[in-house]
Amino acid sequence: MTDIDTAPQDAPTEGKAPRSRGERKLAGRDRWTVIAMVTLPTVLVVGLVWVPALGSVLLSFTKWNGFGGLDTIEWVGLQNYEDIATIYPPFWPAIQHNLIWLVFLFVFPTMLGVLLAVVLDREMKGSRFYQTAFYMPVVLSLALIGFIWQLFYSRDQGLINQVLGTTVDWYGDPDINLWAVLVATAWRHTGYIMLLYLAGLKGVDASLREAAAVDGASEVKTFFHVIFPVMRPINMIVIVIVVIESLRAFDLVWVINKGRNGLEIIAALVSQNVIGEATRYGFGSALAVIMMLISSIFITLYLRVVFREERNR
Repeated sequence: MTDIDTAPQDAPTEGKAPRSRGERKLAGRDRWTVIAMVTLPTVLVVGLVWVPALGSVLLSFTKWNGFGGLDTIEWVGLQNYEDIATIYPPFWPAIQHNLIWLVFLFVFPTMLGVLLAVVLDREMKGSRFYQTAFYMPVVLSLALIGFIWQLFYSRDQGLINQVLGTTVDWYGDPDINLWAVLVATAWRHTGYIMLLYLAGLKGVDASLREAAAVDGASEVKTFFHVIFPVMRPINMIVIVIVVIESLRAFDLVWVINKGRNGLEIIAALVSQNVIGEATRYGFGSALAVIMMLISSIFITLYLRVVFREERNR
């Protein structure tokens, strides 16, 4: 008998270690683990995000009060959107208020948050205390913030009226209640922006500051011409956050007057028509789709910039 005949048929090839049965089972378990890690999040995203979103889009073309079965849904096409733009009085004031909310958040609390981040980044005495104090409102819900600021805005017992000797109804007067709510929102938003930029400043290469100082640049020029451009990813995130915060503003105005009497915003109009007295699911879904489309524009622009930067790396 030759050596070839006596050689074991399952002998491993030279340079390769044999795979044991345990290793083959481990590979199988890893495969099922990967499948589970991909499947479960996909099911959750589809079930909790995409299905409700697509359902809202479909309902926006219908008329339905939520009572009875699905056979009671009446298809009306674009009628809901036409009614929103033409014969629904709160819609355009709500658009205006959301735009005011966007501009206000971007100009005042965002800039103040950047300023606080720059000051606290200098490692001043008591920096940790100030960071905690400014960030503390961020962990509170907007509804709770509305109740807290009632201590300042109350017409009869509020701190502002007591100090100024006035009887202004800060939450009830439609001419000023939007601005009162924006100040309360800024109290929370400032700390959030401060923390984002403070984290970004900690990650900036110190050699950039040193090079700017050697070139004779002042601290202000160093920040705006060197540091701020380097933090472009943070800037983009902040822009998206401000846009989303201005569109999904809801809690604060809802606890005050359910989005009426000068505080009309899109999110409150959606709730008024879906879960309010009207229960017009189709009409409310059309408002929700409009809000979703507006936010999608800014999110798409953000993702486009992010993907472009990834390709350029």
